[in-house]
Amino acid sequence: MTDTYENDLADAQKLQDAYRRLREELHKIIVGQDDVIEQLLIAMFSGGHCILEGVPGLAKTLMISSLARCLSLSFNRIQFTPDLMPSDITGTEVIAEDKTTGKREFKFLPGPVFANIILADEINRTPPKTQAAMLESMQERQVTVGGVRHELKAPFFVLATQNPIEQEGTYPLPEAQQDRFMFKVLIGYPDYDDEYEIATKTTGEYDRSVATVISAEEILSLQRLVRRVPAAPAIVKYALDLVRATRPGETTAPDFVREKVSWGAGPRAVQFLILGAKARAVLRGQKYVATDDVRALASPVLRHRVVTNFAAQAEGYTTDRLIADLLERFQPHSGGLMEDDRVNKAINT
Repeated sequence: MTDTYENDLADAQKLQDAYRRLREELHKIIVGQDDVIEQLLIAMFSGGHCILEGVPGLAKTLMISSLARCLSLSFNRIQFTPDLMPSDITGTEVIAEDKTTGKREFKFLPGPVFANIILADEINRTPPKTQAAMLESMQERQVTVGGVRHELKAPFFVLATQNPIEQEGTYPLPEAQQDRFMFKVLIGYPDYDDEYEIATKTTGEYDRSVATVISAEEILSLQRLVRRVPAAPAIVKYALDLVRATRPGETTAPDFVREKVSWGAGPRAVQFLILGAKARAVLRGQKYVATDDVRALASPVLRHRVVTNFAAQAEGYTTDRLIADLLERFQPHSGGLMEDDRVNKAINT
């Protein structure tokens, strides 16, 4: 671990405090969903985008809008519908007349994508042409209209909700756009006690106010801190082994991958897996990345990047089951952490 990271221990404590306060504020509004909230915040502190998938009524939209209120950031919600056009998202150029000179010129009117947090609500309710309008903004943090590039302010997060693709009126996201999302988080039905609390809480006097916890400058500073968390070569190789094993053409791919997978995850999966593991480690008070951090995030990172074939779909073999089988096959290697000087120094600090 570098001297710079030693000096960042106080900032790491700030990140843990911010994480704790954000969870507390969100739990004023959201009942349960601890894992979902954790993954959402890991994506945010990693600078990544996130998809939340679940049937209607599971507080997906409420969770994202509540998070936006906890942050001192600009927020826009885009309701995706079948008739939404790309210019409705990115903005458009209009002819404006200067009243003093009478001269006409094009003027750019920014669309709702020009905000720090974008809630892309029901993103799979709109056709692929409009979905693709988000690609440049998500990857390049800019929008090009009329040949002119317009930069988006940092930090920039796209937090999308979508309904299961089995429902009517949905358009599955193209693979290229899914790959831009760091996580795909599945939201299931609440358990009995949580649903009872939801029923009693939301049918009485319900205070939806939350306190602002963190500013834009603090978020950017903490995102830089996350990237400085040390990950030993053994951890990086473990994440790489998991990702490469999802590709049926690889020699290390197990038989069940060769039989049931059409396309495996690409290099972006390794990047997000390691970056997310770094964020998870520091949020939990660790000074370095462990294999448990990688394993905990394997499903949200990989589930939307692995495409199963017809044979797997016919027998109900899901990507989540495939990831679980891979985690069972690729157990963490003993040792390896102490071989990295930064991790060795972190352990002894």
